[in-house]
Amino acid sequence: MKAIIIDDERLARAELKKLLLEFPEVEVIDEAANAEEGIAKIESLHPDLVFLDIQMPGKTGFEMLAQLEKTPQVIFTTAYDEFALKAFEVNALDYLLKPIEPKRLTDAIQKLQSVEVKENRSETDEFINTSLLTELDQVFVKDGEKCWFVKLGDIRLFESVGNYAKVFFGTNKPLILKSLNALEERLDEKVFFRANRKHIVNLRMIDKIEPYFNGGLLLELKGGEKIEVSRRQTVKFKEMMSL
Repeated sequence: MKAIIIDDERLARAELKKLLLEFPEVEVIDEAANAEEGIAKIESLHPDLVFLDIQMPGKTGFEMLAQLEKTPQVIFTTAYDEFALKAFEVNALDYLLKPIEPKRLTDAIQKLQSVEVKENRSETDEFINTSLLTELDQVFVKDGEKCWFVKLGDIRLFESVGNYAKVFFGTNKPLILKSLNALEERLDEKVFFRANRKHIVNLRMIDKIEPYFNGGLLLELKGGEKIEVSRRQTVKFKEMMSL
């Protein structure tokens, strides 16, 4: 796996190269100090992976990626966590905050390896990530021209809409092309609960619980949404939430 590090800070590049010595499967073949230099090296060296800073002199990392005809796998590295919620036009593999923690880097490399395994299994099949997500993971959400990088724990509700799922976080409710069943397989059941056929709720986002029709429950979430728990799932819910 050939990689290029693009960062305007020399010490940051050196530190990342040092951390990557623990991963012999990743070979750092070059580095760049700005977007223009990065574009030239990507186009000439064709790396599999780019570690990319966001805020650099001249063009930002987002602007640099928009100029590439073919984009390698991208792991963003930045000292500014506000960029995690900024719209961007590429499905990044991961988003690492500086100073980069070895554990987070390990997680990112494992995601990269998972992608490689899927791609090698079939070059024509669409990649589908099946690894279990935790509430601390950040996920990429794209709806039309709008994009977000959202911490999973900030999502309070998933709602089935045909073959799509509506994702509720903050004041946003984008649609993603994922079934509720596919989402449920990747979510931690200790945090995300399948309330009924149409809804998965974040247990930490429940504001109020009331008895409801036919032995069910009614959950009111912190965003104001009211979700019915089916009678069957009410039994499971009570078991989970009891001492």
